[in-house]
Amino acid sequence: MLDFHVPTLNDKIWAKELLSISQYMGCEYSFGNMLIWSPINNAKITRYKDYLITKGGGKNPAYCCPAGKGDIKSTLNELFLDAKECGHPFKMFGLTAECVAELENLFPNKFIFKPYRDGFDYIYLTDDLINLAGQKYHGKRNHITAFKKSNVWSFEMINEQNIDECKKMNSEWEHDNRGKNPKDIDDELKAINCAFENYFDLDFVGALIRVDGKPVAFTVGEKLNDITFCTHIEKAYAEIRGAYPMINREFAANALKDYKYINREDDTGSEGLRKAKLSYGPAILLEKYTVVCRGQL
Repeated sequence: MLDFHVPTLNDKIWAKELLSISQYMGCEYSFGNMLIWSPINNAKITRYKDYLITKGGGKNPAYCCPAGKGDIKSTLNELFLDAKECGHPFKMFGLTAECVAELENLFPNKFIFKPYRDGFDYIYLTDDLINLAGQKYHGKRNHITAFKKSNVWSFEMINEQNIDECKKMNSEWEHDNRGKNPKDIDDELKAINCAFENYFDLDFVGALIRVDGKPVAFTVGEKLNDITFCTHIEKAYAEIRGAYPMINREFAANALKDYKYINREDDTGSEGLRKAKLSYGPAILLEKYTVVCRGQL
């Protein structure tokens, strides 16, 4: 049985090293995401030789694709054995088409692969989010123009002096929106508070926008791989027209120019979030799959 544990800051160095080897594009493969959501998802990690393995908890435990290097087939056999010893069916989640192809090649006809649309990641060209060029971004440009005309605003990176203001703004945002979905909002608040509490240790990067000196939007994320930044959090007051597209564009323009892509994660099945993310014209809609065995392992 593999020795899984709740991720802590002590795991950061080795975990990021192994994640960097695989260069996965999915948001599940960022250490910061693992740490801040683990209390909510009951997710745990372990190191097996030179692979990082993540195991989601709850009633239906499932594994992510191992990240790192070495004999992947023997590593997967260890996952099969772990599932058997723990007494639950073998299942995997967050697998991209690339991982699916590798698994099918190693174990032909052993698994059933099912795409889950709610978990597809929206990945954009950074230049698109900065320039907002062309007819498809006409509405975004209009909102930004309206924001600039209507407000005395400023942009700044999150630092030790302003991080508490972002935390306060988030608490207010969560309070104002809690009625829509109390459990999800409460879970998100816990994860975001964890992100702020460990912000600098996790090497997070973020920014905020002020109107009349008060924060009205902020965003936080981290490096996912050599060419991709992953945005974990973005909040703005919806009643302030243009606040969301403004923080999106300004953050990309001021902090993310060195990345080719920006992964803005999935839409969790929210119709409104899906519409908003599609409206930015993702360069890649990263398909994700769950994996279950056809029969006995």
